[in-house]
Amino acid sequence: MEVVVLPSYQEMSKAAAQVIAGVLNEKPNAVLGMATGSTPLGVYQELVKMHKAGELDFHQVTTFNLDEYVGLPKSNSQSYHYFMHENFFKHVNIAPDNIYIPSGTTKNYRAFCAWYEKRIEECGGIDVQILGIGSDGHIAFNEPGSSLSSRTRLKTLAEPTIQDNARFFDRKEDVPIYAITMGVGTILEARTLVLLANGKNKANAVAQMVEGPVTSMITASALQLHPSAKVFLDEDAAGQLKMREYYDWVMKKKPGAPQT
Repeated sequence: MEVVVLPSYQEMSKAAAQVIAGVLNEKPNAVLGMATGSTPLGVYQELVKMHKAGELDFHQVTTFNLDEYVGLPKSNSQSYHYFMHENFFKHVNIAPDNIYIPSGTTKNYRAFCAWYEKRIEECGGIDVQILGIGSDGHIAFNEPGSSLSSRTRLKTLAEPTIQDNARFFDRKEDVPIYAITMGVGTILEARTLVLLANGKNKANAVAQMVEGPVTSMITASALQLHPSAKVFLDEDAAGQLKMREYYDWVMKKKPGAPQT
């Protein structure tokens, strides 16, 4: 796991966007795994800037989103369909047919989840997956206790997740209690993982993810098992890391490391 600590949210977002841009420049038809929430917004803004500057082309790109609330139509302002279109898709030249987001209103959730997994495979797998982390250490909607080999499925949200997400709704009671989510196993099959975290409220979860044991109680800790996981943090989110000096040392010396 590569841990990069930067002074601000903006710098963290720029660094993560550069990793994604590097993948797209090498593979114009790359498959991107997308995340929602406030944390990846900065990354999307940076990617949009690059696109408008003529530095990135998305017309061959395919995207798969991590998750979606159950029961919210695409037009609902709190749906992840709405979030992605408003904050990213309508600002770049991605083909609508290449956008995949879990359906929160399907009539057969089990069949849809199986189809979603198959479609990812048919598209060649995910090249780079963007991730955030919940305050209890979960990734996507893989709540504590989720199997580390889990696949896309229907998931019941935990109370801390509902509480965290209540700020986006008029009332806590409006937060859906079910979601479709990619599984931890699905996420680990992406070729590169890019996780972002900012703020003091994420510091404990980040420390457990990076330096704690691999456990289903902190599903983000599964990133320790991945050969190419990059974690971008601001100073606050890195506040409880015990090996912080070493992570900084590694990044400082990385340019001089042998390449072959």
